Amino acid sequence: MKRNKQYILLLLTATLILVSGCKTARKATSGREGIFKEKEVFMSSVQQKALQFQTLSARMNADLNIPGKSLSSRVDMKIVKDSVFQLSVQPFLGIEVFRMEFSIDSVKMMDRMNKRYVLESYESLKGETPVDFNFYNLQALFTNHLFLPGKQSISPEEFIQFFYVENEGLAELRTKDETGLHYTFTADNEEKLVSTLIANATGSQKLQWDYTDFQQANSQSFPMRMKAQVVSGNENKGSLTLNFNKIEPDVPVRMDFTIPSKYTRITYAQIIKALSNLSK
Repeated sequence: MKRNKQYILLLLTATLILVSGCKTARKATSGREGIFKEKEVFMSSVQQKALQFQTLSARMNADLNIPGKSLSSRVDMKIVKDSVFQLSVQPFLGIEVFRMEFSIDSVKMMDRMNKRYVLESYESLKGETPVDFNFYNLQALFTNHLFLPGKQSISPEEFIQFFYVENEGLAELRTKDETGLHYTFTADNEEKLVSTLIANATGSQKLQWDYTDFQQANSQSFPMRMKAQVVSGNENKGSLTLNFNKIEPDVPVRMDFTIPSKYTRITYAQIIKALSNLSK
């Protein structure tokens, strides 16, 4: 039970935390099976076809579903590549009630409704979640990029760390981290990343992140719909669907995380306890 709850909370905390407001199915985005290239060429092409940006501004509608509860909200996202990104949750007429900021070494959460905030280093969160927080990997999930667990980027020399296999008209790139978690990146024959799967060694616990509805943004392809879901055994423990309605690469973004002096600092463990009550 504790492990299952941790995975629900991973979905909540590692994606949006919208507290205020089985088998893995794989689908091709094209009916053509095509002929895939050798691994190194294919991986390079997948990387090149992913959205290229230095800054990113986006707006989306987010729908969170956990057993017995459904929450919806508008969310604004701002990213300065390889530096910081923010998520602003605005369920009521554009009024922000919750903000998160991920930087290279820490995570901040500000709960405006309850006038409290969290400021924790990733180092201090080790052992608190089933997957260690890593800014670069989380950035990759939100922007439809390949990643190597724990790394900032993937160099051609590191392609060897991926196992490449073709599967029913799709190509899978598989790797694992030092803790034994397995990562499967699935791309279609147009070399677009269509899903990322993170699972434990037995496959009994999974975080599946799917990318669909690819559209053009500044002459680049980007998935305007993302769905993340946590599966324990054959049971869906929660899902988060992101429907983007605006995506703007390389526009000026203003990052601010000023915490009012009257706000009370709480710990990550305290906010997780509050979130646990939602999932009971």
